[in-house]
Order: sequence, then C-alpha cells, then structure tokens
Amino acid sequence: MSRLSGTVLVLNASYEYLNVTTIRRAMKLLYKRKAELVEAVRGSRVSSMSLRFDLPSIIRMVYYIQRPFKEVPLTRKNVLVRDRHVCQYCGGPGNTVDHVRPRSRGGQDSWLNCVCACADCNRRKNNRTPAEAGMTLLRRPRKPSGIPWLRIRQDESRRGWARYLFWSSEPAG
Repeated sequence: MSRLSGTVLVLNASYEYLNVTTIRRAMKLLYKRKAELVEAVRGSRVSSMSLRFDLPSIIRMVYYIQRPFKEVPLTRKNVLVRDRHVCQYCGGPGNTVDHVRPRSRGGQDSWLNCVCACADCNRRKNNRTPAEAGMTLLRRPRKPSGIPWLRIRQDESRRGWARYLFWSSEPAG
C-alpha cells in the first residue's frame, strides 16, 4: 500500500469539519498554500528532489468555504452507524432498530425515537416503553448534525480526528 493512499481530515478556516480527502490532494493544497498543516502522521515524511513534507493527517483551509447544510436521512443503516452498532439498552452488539416509544403507541419514525438494539433487548422490550419494560437507555438518541457525520463515522480510521469532530451521543440521564 502506498504511503500516499490514506485519508486526511480537512477543516474549514473556522476548524469545523469540511471534508475528507486523499493525502495527495491534501499535499497539493498545502503546497499551494491554500491549507495549513494541523496534525501530521507521526514518523511519516515524504520528500522530493527539493521538498520534504510531513504526511498530513489533518489540514485546515486558510480561507473559509461556504457549504450548504444537508440532513442525514433516517435509515436503519444510519441509526446503526450513529449508535456504533451498540445496543443502547445493554451495551452489547446490536443489529436491530428499536422505537423507544413504540409506533403502535404513537411513536414516530425519527432520530429521537429510534435506537440500535440487540435482538434480545428488542424482544424483551416488546411493545412497551423502556420504563414499562424496566430498561434504561445508555445514551439519549439524537439527530446527527449533517451528511459529513456519516462519511466520517464510516471511516473513523484516525483516532486523532476525534477532537475536531462532534458526533458522540450525549449520555442519557
């Protein structure tokens, strides 16, 4: 695998998430002084005849880029990704979607009413609210902030990116 085949987190001038790009593209932005290096991959340098670069992990654009807001669609896959395939009742591996307030009792198909659950917890809860079933949520469900969230969640390959991203669910309570 080439050293230049990884991905780089691109931040806007305001340090907000903007995009994920290739190392090659990030290096071009750095060379043209359209971006600045925020964090490099530790111990990785690349050089040409006249230049030496640290391989970028995170870059920040020098100028602000306007981008339209897009909502993340509510789908089974996106709920599982948001909850990291972790059952929100027992903390085990989850692969089903549960409606916190059952649809038969007026619960909606919404980000705030759907959570990842394992099959056992989903059956145990049955057609009841968590309180009626004697269960509690590990995290309060929330709506993701935009399409970039999904792209990053699926390629969370760089743990150093976490402090620049704001996707974690708030603890319930």
